[in-house]
Amino acid sequence: MPAHFFCRLETGSTLAAVRIYVCLNPNSDYNGSMSEPKIAQKSPIVQKVEPGTYYWCACGHSKSQPFCDGAHKGTGFGPLKTEITEAKTVAWCACKHSKTAPFCDGSHSRL
Repeated sequence: MPAHFFCRLETGSTLAAVRIYVCLNPNSDYNGSMSEPKIAQKSPIVQKVEPGTYYWCACGHSKSQPFCDGAHKGTGFGPLKTEITEAKTVAWCACKHSKTAPFCDGSHSRL
């Protein structure tokens, strides 16, 4: 992640062991061409994860789903930095429409 990103902690998460950061790049190359994310798949990606920092793909274009690979360039989207504090199984949102991103909330069933 470039050093010039500004991040803020999003509150209200129902998962006590997770901190979610929304990062915005003031030097973005956003060209205004994308208002909705691409649906990577219409089911969650369920994985066992270890404690650490993960960057969830919010645009849907990453070839490394559910994680960011930089493919969001020019879309206006950026990754969500997610801190996992304990080993567990998570269901990452792959439809990119979850209200509890980066985690699945079942929104894919309504797309």
